[in-house]
Amino acid sequence: MTTITEDVNKLLKGYPPIENHGLIGDLQTAALVSTDGTIDWMCMPRFDSPSIFASLLDKDNGGSFRIRPIGEGYVTRQMYLPGTAILITRYMSEAGVGEVIDFMPIAGDVATDRHRLIRLVKVVRGEMTFEMECTPRFDYGREEPTIEVGDNGILFRGKSMTLSLTALAIRQWAPGGTVFHEKGSIRAHRTLTPGETGGIILESSPEGAPRPYSVEEVQALFEETREFWKMWIGKSTYRGRWREEVERSAITLKLMTYAPSGALVAAPTAGLPEQVGGERNWDYRFTWIRDASFSVYALLSLGYTEEATKFIQWLGARAQDAKDNAGSMKIMYRVDGSPDLSEEILEHLEGYRESRPVRIGNGASDQLQLDIYGEALDSIYLADMNRIPITHDGWQHIAAIIDWLCENWDRADEGIWETRGGQEDFTYGRLMSWVAFDRAIRIAARRARPADLVKWRNTRDEIYKQIMRRGWHPERHAFVQHYRTDVLDASLLYMPLVGFLSPMDPMWQSTLNEMDKELVSDSLVYRYNPEASPDGLQGSEGTFSICTFWYVDALARSGRLEDARLTFDKMMTYGNHLGLFSEEIGPSGEQLGNFPQAFSHLALITAAVNLDYQLDHGAGTTRMSLDNGSPDER
Repeated sequence: MTTITEDVNKLLKGYPPIENHGLIGDLQTAALVSTDGTIDWMCMPRFDSPSIFASLLDKDNGGSFRIRPIGEGYVTRQMYLPGTAILITRYMSEAGVGEVIDFMPIAGDVATDRHRLIRLVKVVRGEMTFEMECTPRFDYGREEPTIEVGDNGILFRGKSMTLSLTALAIRQWAPGGTVFHEKGSIRAHRTLTPGETGGIILESSPEGAPRPYSVEEVQALFEETREFWKMWIGKSTYRGRWREEVERSAITLKLMTYAPSGALVAAPTAGLPEQVGGERNWDYRFTWIRDASFSVYALLSLGYTEEATKFIQWLGARAQDAKDNAGSMKIMYRVDGSPDLSEEILEHLEGYRESRPVRIGNGASDQLQLDIYGEALDSIYLADMNRIPITHDGWQHIAAIIDWLCENWDRADEGIWETRGGQEDFTYGRLMSWVAFDRAIRIAARRARPADLVKWRNTRDEIYKQIMRRGWHPERHAFVQHYRTDVLDASLLYMPLVGFLSPMDPMWQSTLNEMDKELVSDSLVYRYNPEASPDGLQGSEGTFSICTFWYVDALARSGRLEDARLTFDKMMTYGNHLGLFSEEIGPSGEQLGNFPQAFSHLALITAAVNLDYQLDHGAGTTRMSLDNGSPDER
């Protein structure tokens, strides 16, 4: 007779559900820890570096780092130490209760190859024997390191990097001080009783041979890490109805921010499928202009001016790159600003639950997506209203981009969803081009900056007229995805959010009603129907979490506050046990796509902030609107 766990494992082909993970990190890289105590995804030395653990993409060959009790009959639970990114995995059985505490000391604002992952093990009741198995595989599983066992620890040495593994009193991990190693793997076990603490420290690019860590030294690192996170989250100004969910989202976004540059990765993972067994498996460990621009609103709405400023500086550097490239920006970059994102398929990895191909890099980086200019200018405008001023050079770069957009806004492009089925005249791209001109005009007028305002205004108005003429489908009574279709698109939920239309406009109300009928399923929102609008890829997908949060915001602004609140509260039930969201939600409520997803958490924060304010002040009112400047100016 098989157990329920065995049956589930067979169904999942040996892989944990995507949602069965917590995230830890040091602001330069991050790791996923499953509910069974396995680190099955981690890259070194930064988010977009090759993986050292990738069993989430190949359970046999990707590499992993597991700590768990020996035997069966226990259940697991995970939680974060409140207000921190310190993850606790708890094991409970009749024999005892044990914990693995995972954290990474903050790496700082200077890029480094040296990172530390600390795993503390203790028993709080009874007795438990824990087994540790560390099997790193460098370069996405293509390199098996050699093992060197020394007096104070172990070195995993490869061509691409070196890792050290040390422990608190390492000789106590097994009877007689024995550590077993075979086939590129280290195994050890230790029995603990209440009051005893074990610990493992994994370090990349160590300085010399492995050295012993004292309990006091590790305790100090733990306290420093705890205080960092508590102090950081303590700066949040949000005091609304969903404080716990908002603060967890904020910490998650901070974990996905590369501190040396201030750039936010779309997700810390690559290759997790939008449909299990399908081909929609992308690498999201890069910084999209769109995603990161949305972060400015979320950060400023919580009072994180320093983080918003740093990203605006990163964005300004990309604007300078665009000026040097005749005004055209890339849609995404590496965290250091490099545009090199060549896509490669890792044929040797079987993929999560056999979802092939596994891609690294991103071929969409060379696509034309005109909406990014609107998102970038919207964030720059918002920053300017909140005491993050634009420099003279910065304005020159912005003006060059807007001048380029004057000549290019009417081109067909691949759109916000990065379709690979050919370019179209996407309505959302036109909408956000309108936003780019509108915000640039506002900045120029407000700050008396030199600009060809007559040309910019004429272009802005021309875009508006075109959208109203060609983006509106009279038979559908709705704005549609692009000019040659009658397909609805959830990206157009953004129309009232950016001030293009009044949320009470009959044309918008009709569009929202049509979306209710076709794109919304029990409060969850599909981005569009791929069968009705082929995107060049096989298979289907789940509902998009960012679209659901946009829907919440659109409902609230459109006067449907109770619907908005119910939709938001329902959406909270789809987060995982830690309050984390991936890109999509599957038909059974499972998380799909790369995890956790910055887009989803950014939209959660924005929806919560705006909905909370409207519940107190009335539909259509928001704390940070186009007409609100900085506190002094208000």
